Amino acid sequence: MDYRQYIVRDPKVCGGEPLVKGTRVTVRTILASLAEGDSVQELLQAFPTLKEEDIRAIVAFAAASAEEDLPLQSVPDVA
Repeated sequence: MDYRQYIVRDPKVCGGEPLVKGTRVTVRTILASLAEGDSVQELLQAFPTLKEEDIRAIVAFAAASAEEDLPLQSVPDVA
């Protein structure tokens, strides 16, 4: 999924934090809610401006961000 069509940053909105395009819902808020155990359906009810694809884009954004931030572990030689 190409999250870039869903996730934006605007220094004038929410201090430039990544958020869902067209909303003031931050990526961090949704990720924290998912980490606490909220379901996608619960999030859609709590944030009626979001769609399911917005939440999938947030997860894709987080995965891409983690991939950039975490160093790859070396693969041990098996010889």
